[in-house]
Amino acid sequence: MASHRQTYRAGEAKGQAQEKTNEMMDTIGQEAQEVKDKTHETAQAAKERAKGATQTTRDKGQEKGQVTKAKARQSKEATEEKASEVGQKAKGTADAGKEKSEGFLQQTGEKVKNMAQTTTDAVKNTLGMAKDDEEEDVVYSRKERD
Repeated sequence: MASHRQTYRAGEAKGQAQEKTNEMMDTIGQEAQEVKDKTHETAQAAKERAKGATQTTRDKGQEKGQVTKAKARQSKEATEEKASEVGQKAKGTADAGKEKSEGFLQQTGEKVKNMAQTTTDAVKNTLGMAKDDEEEDVVYSRKERD
């Protein structure tokens, strides 16, 4: 029962981590789109101002557009790096939970197996179905109790 519950909790934790990761990715994607849209609007405004100005003004507008694009590129790269870090962290957390659950389940299985073997031996001894060496162990156990 405990192992099922822990497996369920581990799965639930993994699902929650995945959901948080997806939410963060959506938020980051939306912010990146907003930055992209604003950058596009800024570049468009710079182009329109440059049309009516002299060549120097046009040059300055182009420079601003390039700076804006470079900043947008940097922002996009930073956003992608952050998203990757968050994803790696979530994966690490999920992997650690999985490993912990697997270890616990293996220990529990061993304990259940040992208890079943002990019970089987006791039933065999009680019914007189034990092997000779098992009977001797029971006889010694009885003597020790008396």
